[in-house]
Amino acid sequence: ALPVIEASSNNNNNDKMKVCLLLCAVLVSASALSFDAEAAKNRPVSKVITLLKDMLKQLEKEASEDEEIYDKMACWCETNDKEKTKSIADAEAKIEDLTTKIEELTAASARLNTEIKNLESEVAKNQEALDKATAIREKQLAEFNEEEKDLLESISALKAAVTVLSKHQGGAFLQLPQSHILGVAATIQHELQKHAALLQGIITPSQKRVAASFIQSPQDYFDAKPTFKQSYAPQSGEIFGILTQMLETFQANLSQSQKEEMANQKAYEDLKAAKEDEIAAGQEQIDKKTAELADTDEKNAQAKEDIEDTKKSLSADEEFLMMLKEKCSMTDKEWEERQKTRQLEMEAVSKALAVLSGDDAHDLFTRTFNPALLQVDRQDSRRLQASKLLSDVAKKLNNPKLSNLAYRVRLDAFTRVKKAIDDMVAQLLKEKQDEIKHKDFCTDEFNQNQLQTEKKEREKKDLIAKIEDLEMTIKSLTEAIEKLKGEIAEMQVQMKRAGEDREKENKEFQTTVADQRETQKLLKAALNVLQDFYGKKAAFVQKHKQEPAGPPPPPGFEAYKKNAASGGVMKMIQEIINDAKAMEAEAIRSEEDAQKAYEDFVKETNASIEA
Repeated sequence: ALPVIEASSNNNNNDKMKVCLLLCAVLVSASALSFDAEAAKNRPVSKVITLLKDMLKQLEKEASEDEEIYDKMACWCETNDKEKTKSIADAEAKIEDLTTKIEELTAASARLNTEIKNLESEVAKNQEALDKATAIREKQLAEFNEEEKDLLESISALKAAVTVLSKHQGGAFLQLPQSHILGVAATIQHELQKHAALLQGIITPSQKRVAASFIQSPQDYFDAKPTFKQSYAPQSGEIFGILTQMLETFQANLSQSQKEEMANQKAYEDLKAAKEDEIAAGQEQIDKKTAELADTDEKNAQAKEDIEDTKKSLSADEEFLMMLKEKCSMTDKEWEERQKTRQLEMEAVSKALAVLSGDDAHDLFTRTFNPALLQVDRQDSRRLQASKLLSDVAKKLNNPKLSNLAYRVRLDAFTRVKKAIDDMVAQLLKEKQDEIKHKDFCTDEFNQNQLQTEKKEREKKDLIAKIEDLEMTIKSLTEAIEKLKGEIAEMQVQMKRAGEDREKENKEFQTTVADQRETQKLLKAALNVLQDFYGKKAAFVQKHKQEPAGPPPPPGFEAYKKNAASGGVMKMIQEIINDAKAMEAEAIRSEEDAQKAYEDFVKETNASIEA
């Protein structure tokens, strides 16, 4: 029987050693869950409050910068408004003066153009008259030259004829050659025909008949013995008289023509001199007025260029002034809008800050965001692992104390569990020492009994062993009964405590859920205040366009940008709200798990008591 006792003692020692190590591991895990709660207290909300305070400071700084920009812009608007208004008035006055000047110059130009045209027409007429007189004079001269030539030829011929006849007058005719007589007849005939108009009224009809008779029969007038016909013919002296009369007529006509030619030449020269003087005077007036016209047109062109430049300058100034008034008006509106918007933004941030910074909110956040609650997932995970480990060992060893401890680990936040584990570890270590002593004692007794038994009879061996085995069985059963009674009492006590703990945990759960929901309500109020402002679109947008010529304005307002940190703050608040919702859901799940664990524990405990 002694070897059986030794083996049983060894098994118990091994089981207790395992249980001891297991409890130490659970204790270490429980210790690992402790951390500085004060350092993490209110950390998320405190960070949001700090960011909101920084946003307020930034908004105040931006308001100061906007005021400085607005002052510079107002100074620029006032200065340029005065300058451009004066410049526009000066330009309008200058345009009026230039318009009058252009009208006067245009009228003068038109007048000069008319005068120049009239002068040119007069000069042209004088030149035409001179040209016409010159042509007439040239024609007269040609006719005179032709007439003079003809008369000179006729005079020369008549002189020759007269000379011929004069030499043979008075009986000398008988000696006149036939050819001379014929020549004289031909001369008379030629001159009568050629100058018939000139001789009209000079030569009488009777003289014309004598001349005609002579021309037809010149030889009849100069025969030695006159015929019957000749006895009735005029005397030869009459022919001589006709020639003389014709010669004198031609000479007189030539003299008259020469006198007329001289008179015509003098008249022409006088006319030419007068016309040339008139043409020169007219050309001088044309040149003078042309120069005056050129000067007038140049001044007119310059005045038109000046008025165009002035109009362009006036248009640019008017456009600049219109832009300036529009820009300054927009700046005033933008300044008012920015002030209003920034005031609303500061009010929104201040309201959110007031919501989150109140004493009640601080207490609520202290309860809601306690680090123990923030780490509920990690605690529950480790708690469940430890509970499962203890429960498995309890089932394996059939140890009600370990089963009860496993339940307490699942329910409790390792406050009383650690103490229970410490007590159990101390008790197991004490039991281990007692069993070691008992084992040593049994080993000594076993050796002594073995020596004694070898000396005693072999037949007593079975009896003694049987007696000892029965005694040990009785003792073990007695101890087991006492132990079971104690365990049943302990189980009943633990059931009572578990009920009390469950009730307390449920109250804590109700408080936690209420705090979480109130926290969510408070954070949503702060978030709504911020979203009411930051969720709106910008009320105004700056438009940049090409500005007209003029002094450039000082740098204006930059596009109004809502505080860049607002998005982060609202995101953090939303994350805190989500965390609060998650903690509420986790608390509900933990409450359900705890209730189920309690019910399972009661059921298992009752089953163990009944068993």
